[in-house]
Amino acid sequence: MFFRRKFQPIIFFFLFLFVGPFPSYAQRTLSGMVVADSELATRAGTEILNRGGNAVDAAIATAFALAVVDQASSGLGGGGFMVIYDAKDHRAHALDFRETAPEAARTELYVKGGKPFPSLSLTGALAVAVPGEVAGLMEAMKRFGTMPPQVLIAPAIRYASEGFPLDAALRFAIERQRSTMKRFPDLARVFLAKDEVPAEGELIRQPELGETLKAIASQGAEVFYQGWIAQAIAETVKKESGVLTLDDLKSYKPVWREPLIGHYRKRTVITMPPPSSGGIALIEMLNVLEGHQLNQLQYNSATYLHLLAETMKHAFADRAQYLGDPDFVKAPVSTLTSADYAAWIRGRISSAKTHPAKYYGLVNFKGEQGGTTHFSVLDRFGNAVACTLSVNTRFGSKMLVPRPGIVLNNTMDDFSIHPNSGNIYGLIGNEANSLQPKKRPLSSMTPTIILRGDRPELIVGAAGGPRIISATLQTILNVLDFNLSAKEAVESPRIHHQWIPEDLMVEATLAPETKKSLERRGHAVRERGTVGVVQAILLKRSKVTGAADPRKTERGLPE
Repeated sequence: MFFRRKFQPIIFFFLFLFVGPFPSYAQRTLSGMVVADSELATRAGTEILNRGGNAVDAAIATAFALAVVDQASSGLGGGGFMVIYDAKDHRAHALDFRETAPEAARTELYVKGGKPFPSLSLTGALAVAVPGEVAGLMEAMKRFGTMPPQVLIAPAIRYASEGFPLDAALRFAIERQRSTMKRFPDLARVFLAKDEVPAEGELIRQPELGETLKAIASQGAEVFYQGWIAQAIAETVKKESGVLTLDDLKSYKPVWREPLIGHYRKRTVITMPPPSSGGIALIEMLNVLEGHQLNQLQYNSATYLHLLAETMKHAFADRAQYLGDPDFVKAPVSTLTSADYAAWIRGRISSAKTHPAKYYGLVNFKGEQGGTTHFSVLDRFGNAVACTLSVNTRFGSKMLVPRPGIVLNNTMDDFSIHPNSGNIYGLIGNEANSLQPKKRPLSSMTPTIILRGDRPELIVGAAGGPRIISATLQTILNVLDFNLSAKEAVESPRIHHQWIPEDLMVEATLAPETKKSLERRGHAVRERGTVGVVQAILLKRSKVTGAADPRKTERGLPE
C-alpha cells in the first residue's frame, strides 16, 4: 500500500520525443522534469507539467507542496531564492524572497548579562524574521505563471487536508528535534504522537495549514501579509516576547534582482546575487579552477581535493569579509568575480600545503544544518527553474502558529549578530552582514542554471547551510570536468572548507588514504556524514536525466 511504502527520493520525468538536439522554445515536446527531495512534492510539480503548465507553474506547485510535506526544511514561514531561465527570450531572472529583520530588531536583544546569547537567535520568537516565501511564490506566479493559484496550490491543499505519509527524512528530522519540540506544544501537537515520534508511513494531517493554503489560493498573498494569517503570526510572536509585528508583514516585498552571470568551460553560469553569497562564491571558485586542467587530475584524489579546499578557503574568507544585503552594503562583486582576482588566487595556492586563516581572501589582494531544500524544474519549452527554500535550521524557530498551522523560520541567526562568534554553522561575518531593521541576512543558497549555448545543460542547487556552496560546486565540476552522469555527480563523496573554523570536512565515504594525504598537507580533516543535499537535472546529448540526492534519506540532513 502506497502510504506504507518506504520513501525513496524520486524523479518523475517524461521521455523527450523528438529528433535532433535539445529543442528550443519553439519545438514543443512531450517532456518535463521535476527533481526534489520529496516524492510527494515532486508529484505535485509533475502533475502541473502534465496539465500543460510551464516550469514556473510546476515550481510553485512543488514549493507549496514542500511547505506541507516538509516543514522541517521550508514552508510558508520561511523564504528563499528562485533563478528562472526564459527559453523564449533567452533571458535569466533572479527573485529574492529572503526573510527580512523586523523593524524593532536590535543586536542588544540577543545579549544577556553583557554576553552573547546565541540561543535567542535560534529558538523562539526573537529568532523569527519576516517570512518571504508566500510573497515570492505569488510574485513568480504573477509574472511567469500560466495557471491559476487554485490549480497550482491544489496538491498542497490535498496533502495538508487529507494527510500524507511520514517519510524517512522528515521522521529523522522529528526524531532529532523531539526533545526541543516538547517545549513547543503547538509544534509537538502536529509532529509528535503522544510525545513519541510517529512511525514511517503514518499519516500527518494538518487541517489548519490546509485552510491557510485555501485562503492563499483564493485571496492571494494579501491574506498572508495583511489579513487574518498575518494577525495570527503577529499575535503569536508578540505573545512569546518577539518583535515581529503586523506592520513588518504588511511592508514585506520580494525583489527582482539581476542574476549573477559567469562563464566556465564555454558554458554560461546563471546564479543568485547577494543577499545570497552562494552565487559570488561559486563564480569566484569556478574562475580559479578554470585555470587548471582538472580532468588531468585523478578524480577525488588528494591533489584534486586539496586544490578545491584551498579555493574554497579564499571564497569563504571573502564571504565573511564583504558580503551582505545589497540594499545596505556595496560588495566588490566585480572584483571578486574577475579573471585578475582568480589568477591572483591561483598564484597563492600551493600544491604541497595549506596556510593559516589570515592568508586567505581579498584583504591581501593588491590589484546555513539545515532546514533547507532545493528543487530543479525543466519544462517542454526549455524553460528552467532552480529554487532553494529555507526556514534556516530544522523546523526553524520551533514556533508553530496554531490557527494557520505555519512553522516560523529562525533566519535571524544568519546575521552576524556577534561578529567574534560564529552562527550555528560556524560562519563568521562583520559589519556587511550586521543586524539592521528591514535588512536581509546573508545566505548560502545557490540555485544555479548552466547553459550550453542558449539551452539549459545543468539545473542544480543544494541544501545544507554553507555546505550548499561546496556541494553545488562539486556537482558542477563532476559533470563538466569529469563527465559523470547526474546520479554519479550527485552521489559522489564531497568535501567542504569554509575558512573558519580551520577544519576540512570530508564525507566518511572518502578513501582513507586520501584523508591521510590531505592531513600531510596540513589540513585538519574532520569526517561528517553529509556535505550538502543536491538536486540536479542534466541535459546531455538530447537526453534528460535527473538525480535526487539520497543523503537526506540515508543519513539525514544535519543541523
